[in-house]
Amino acid sequence: MNTKSQLLTKVKPQFNTNRPRRHVGILGGTFNPIHMGHLVIAEQVYEQLCLNKVLFLPDKIPPHKNVKKERPSISSDDRIEMIKMAIRDNIHFDLDLTDINRGGVSYTYETIKLLKEYNPDTEYYFIIGGDMVENLPDWAHIDELVNMIHFVGVCRKGFEKKSKYPILWVNTPELEISSSMIRDRVKKGRSIKYLVPDEVEEYIKDRGLFLD
Repeated sequence: MNTKSQLLTKVKPQFNTNRPRRHVGILGGTFNPIHMGHLVIAEQVYEQLCLNKVLFLPDKIPPHKNVKKERPSISSDDRIEMIKMAIRDNIHFDLDLTDINRGGVSYTYETIKLLKEYNPDTEYYFIIGGDMVENLPDWAHIDELVNMIHFVGVCRKGFEKKSKYPILWVNTPELEISSSMIRDRVKKGRSIKYLVPDEVEEYIKDRGLFLD
């Protein structure tokens, strides 16, 4: 016969501890606009580190000191559409809107906390340029962050491969392309063909982006 205590006993959830961990890269930024350099870096990191996937994670507002200067000049919707166009033919790439949906300044620490809460069986590899490695000591909660993710440094000319934090260094083809350069070329009426995917180029022209 069941006692009252037996009736109130709850069954504890059973977790599958043998579930294989996923290894996922994260490429964050304003993507204002996304360009071929972003895609090359993501593909090389995916291949060289044998990842399951690379997430493109657009910022809402970048966490720089001069936020007003770095604030994207176009809407989040436009940036998201261009990312979708750029990655749609690569099954290993995906879009993540964690920062966009959360709103406010996009601090990496807060983003990773959310991602790990949603996906506890995933190891994250956060991709940054060699120039950003030098600035890691200034990142919010960096000492906690380095214990939560793996930092992947993309080698760049003029920056040494050294840091007091653990960095996985990856060599990629060096493409002298930047979003600011593309915006400047558009404003001056110069070609951006082969600097961005064809669909992105057409989208920029059709929407009249970066002309102001």
